[in-house]
Amino acid sequence: MASRGIAGYQVIFTPRHAVIIAVLVAMSGLIVACATGMRRDAGAPASVSDVNQAALNATATFPPGPAGKLIAYGRDILDQTPKYAGAYITARMSCAACHPGGGTQAHAGSLLGSYATFPQWNKRAHRFIALQDRLAECFLYSMNGRPPPYSSREMVALTAYIAWLSRGAPTGIGFPSQRPIGVTPAQTPNATHGSQVYSARCASCHGANGDGAGSIPPLWGPHSFNDKAGMSKLDRIMPFVKVAMPRNAPGSLTDQESADVAAFVLAHPRPHFDKNKLVEFPAEKAGYF
Repeated sequence: MASRGIAGYQVIFTPRHAVIIAVLVAMSGLIVACATGMRRDAGAPASVSDVNQAALNATATFPPGPAGKLIAYGRDILDQTPKYAGAYITARMSCAACHPGGGTQAHAGSLLGSYATFPQWNKRAHRFIALQDRLAECFLYSMNGRPPPYSSREMVALTAYIAWLSRGAPTGIGFPSQRPIGVTPAQTPNATHGSQVYSARCASCHGANGDGAGSIPPLWGPHSFNDKAGMSKLDRIMPFVKVAMPRNAPGSLTDQESADVAAFVLAHPRPHFDKNKLVEFPAEKAGYF
C-alpha cells in the first residue's frame, strides 16, 4: 500500500488504484477518439473549430448501450449530487452549482474539453494530478465531503461524462473558448456595496440569509462550500458571478458589481476544511482485477 496526499489529506492507496487509473487512461483513447493529438501553444486563443466542437459536444446525444448509460449517470450525478452521490457530501448543493448546464456553459465552470488537460500540475497539491484527483478535490472542498473511491461507479461515471464532453479537444489544451473570463473592477471590491447588489439581484433566489432553497445552493453557512474551495477565492468567484449570475439575467452585472457581491458573499462564515482528516479507499481482493 502506498500513501499519497490529495491537497493536504493523507490518502491510502491500494494496488488496485494504480491499475484503475491506468485502465481509465487507456479508455480515454477510445472515448476521446477524435482528438487531433496535435499540441498547440497553451496561450493560443480560441479558434472557430474549438467553438464548433465544444458546441457539438454540449448538445450531442449520448451513445447507446452501457457506455451511454454510464455517461448519463455521470450527468445525473453532476446535476443532482445529493440524490445520486449523497453519501459523499455534506453540502446541500450539487456540482451544477459551479458547473451549470451540465458543465456546458462557456466561462462558467465549463467542463467541455477539460478531460484533455489532465494530467496537470496542481499548485495546491504540489504535484501532477489526474482528473480523478481533481474530482476528489471537488468532493473534499466544494461539497465539503469525501471523495468516492476511484473505482466506484460514481467516480468512473463522472470521468466518463467529462471525457464525453471533451471529444476532439487537443491534448494538453482543451477548448480555450470555455475558459473563465477576466474581471477588472475599477475599484477594490466593496462588500458593503455588494450587500446592496445582493439584496437587489441575488436574495430572491439565494435568500436574505444566503441559505438557498431547493436546487438553489447556499452561498454561506454550514451547508455551503468550505473555506478552501475554489469559490472561496475572490479571483475564482468573481468571473463566475459575472458570467452566470443572476440566473434570470446572466451577464447583466458590471465587473464592479460582480466583484462587490462576491466580496459580500465571502465575508460570511462557512465550514472549515480539516486538512488532517484521513481519506482511505477500500482494498480489493486480487480477483477484482
